[in-house]
Amino acid sequence: MVAAPDLVFVRSSRARNYRLTLRRNGVAVATIPARGTEREAQRFVAEQHAWLTRARARQAKKPRSAEVWSLGTTVLWRGLMTEIRGTNTSAKPVVSLAADTFRVATLERDLRPTLEAHFARRARLELPGRTWELAAETGVEVKQVAVRNQRSRWGSCSASGTISLNWRLMQAPATVRDYIILHELMHLREMNHSARFWARVEEVCPWWRDAEQWLKRNGSLLGL
Repeated sequence: MVAAPDLVFVRSSRARNYRLTLRRNGVAVATIPARGTEREAQRFVAEQHAWLTRARARQAKKPRSAEVWSLGTTVLWRGLMTEIRGTNTSAKPVVSLAADTFRVATLERDLRPTLEAHFARRARLELPGRTWELAAETGVEVKQVAVRNQRSRWGSCSASGTISLNWRLMQAPATVRDYIILHELMHLREMNHSARFWARVEEVCPWWRDAEQWLKRNGSLLGL
């Protein structure tokens, strides 16, 4: 149910507590747990007014990815802001991002849809392999690894042993990518965010706080 243009209430059968999040478009989402009520959710949102104000202020200051990508546009790729360069060849034109190259139909149009499709394909090649490596290192049993176009999360896992990762992790630094993978691997041991869960994360990923800060500062460059 929509209470205001910038506030949406949604129910979740999996949520245990009321939760307030802020989308990149400025809309606040209040999650109502299975046994919760909208009245209590409204009260919770009112109590979080100061947090929401600060979050919107931080969001307004964050750099955002350009809507249209053309030659010369700087985009985030493998953790670095990288200029899009292009070369016409005898076959199809080639776009370069640092050491990575991608073939495109033309250099004259918006390159974003084509490059993001290439990024997603590259993610489906690289992210599962890295997940299996880290699973072996940490001794966690994984049944399946999927790469998805998730719009509100970096990764997720299921009790059955499936880990899903956001293809946009290809644009993040390797340390951030590994943190998200390790985070989900530890969820296969602790399906919660308890102190015990974070202790497990600390054990396998001592840099997790730095990775979280990077995501908070740069998530808007990745469309989240």
